[in-house]
Amino acid sequence: MPNTFGHLFRVTTWGESHGPAVGAVVDGCPPQLPLAPEEIQADLDRRRPGQSDITTPRKEADRVEILSGLFEGRTTGAPISLLVRNADQRPGAYDEMREKFRPSHADYTYQAKYGIRDHRGGGRSSARETVGRVAAGAIAKKILALAGGVEIRAWVTRIHDLVAPTEALVGFPTLAEVEASPVRCPHAATAAAMIARIKQVRADGDSVGGVIACRVCGVPPGLGEPVFDRLEADLAKAMLSLPATKGFEIGSGFAGSLLKGSEHNDAFVPQGDRIRTATNRSGGVQGGISNGEDIFFNVAFKPTATIMQTQKTVDVHGAATELAARGRHDPCVVPRAVVIVEAMTALVLVDHWLRHAAQNQTFKF
Repeated sequence: MPNTFGHLFRVTTWGESHGPAVGAVVDGCPPQLPLAPEEIQADLDRRRPGQSDITTPRKEADRVEILSGLFEGRTTGAPISLLVRNADQRPGAYDEMREKFRPSHADYTYQAKYGIRDHRGGGRSSARETVGRVAAGAIAKKILALAGGVEIRAWVTRIHDLVAPTEALVGFPTLAEVEASPVRCPHAATAAAMIARIKQVRADGDSVGGVIACRVCGVPPGLGEPVFDRLEADLAKAMLSLPATKGFEIGSGFAGSLLKGSEHNDAFVPQGDRIRTATNRSGGVQGGISNGEDIFFNVAFKPTATIMQTQKTVDVHGAATELAARGRHDPCVVPRAVVIVEAMTALVLVDHWLRHAAQNQTFKF
């Protein structure tokens, strides 16, 4: 079903932006995993609205409730039901959207597909749906950390035309370095400029987009499938399923198309009992399967579709009209999307790890 992600580690998200609650059901989580609500809450706090003066002012505590699948601090193997109640709802701000389609939003396409839509904040198409992804992703992160010391880090490298210097685009920044700024760019000078830009476009009633980089260390070789479920293909699907995403590139990405094969190939080298690569233009994935090197990729986000300027549009009857959006919106979604990128990465990796073990380690012939 379209609201479920994964094969063996399956996550179903539910809820609407201005409904009573949002959440997720995680099925296939291994039993005996030590897990506390506080571990999930830590990531939800990084995603929640109202956390700084460059995000939407909507105030949501986003306190997670674990309704099932946990007993005496450990997972039981049963489905884990996660609930986060909506509190700061102002559906009246969207009354005009009942009859008018917001430009570049999902209003028209949702109506065209289903013949009915929840106009309050976009309903199911709202980025508030990602609460469930982040909660589930926190569980996946815990599995990866305990299973093999896998660590996932995402950070902002670009806002509008402001790009962090090369030293901020490589390496593996600490969580503290990423979280040092509300824009989540680990390069302090660039972060300050990014914050100023976001505040300026908000004052203008406008919005901007940007790019998030993600790096994963500690992934063993062998995860992924060689044809349709290639690891990079599933990562791309995971990222492009996020609201406002418009681009994905892994390893050398589009820049790699400018190189010759002799320049691009990653030479294999021995290192103790491991096989490594001298370079990593493949981004940690070859033939759809992880090779043990760091996985790294970039995700591009468009400017927030809802802006506080009058725009031309049409109504539900097809008549030309204008719309001046109201409500509370991020002038730039990118800083809050950092933890969502991490969550989706973790979900992909755990699912592929379980699939790899099921096919290759369960039976011994």
